[in-house]
Amino acid sequence: MSILKPITEKKAKGKVKKIYEDIKSKRKITKIPNFWKSLANDPDTLERTWNSLQQVMQKGALDPLTKEMLYVAVSMTNSCEYCIRSHTKAAQKKGLTDKMLKELIAVVAMANETNRLVESYQVEVDSFLK
Repeated sequence: MSILKPITEKKAKGKVKKIYEDIKSKRKITKIPNFWKSLANDPDTLERTWNSLQQVMQKGALDPLTKEMLYVAVSMTNSCEYCIRSHTKAAQKKGLTDKMLKELIAVVAMANETNRLVESYQVEVDSFLK
């Protein structure tokens, strides 16, 4: 359950309404997701997050599918169900297959396991890695 009541599209005014329209247009969606409706409680946070997300997730040295897969991997590690589902769906729209997703899950799980082992054993970084 949300801490603050989400701002519905009907109740959106001013900056929030404008950002909602931009989100729907650029994402080619008809409904504003709950994430954005929750952030709309603070219009400045909504605007900053929307602008930053667009900048970071645009095509650059990494292609959009790779960026979505990275987002899914971090979301899995952070146990953010909403983000896992949202970015998995976005990645699927960009070409992520079930086979790729299964492999991604295996890599995330292995990285988390070996990271915990390294930290638990307090393994010293090899000099050739520095």
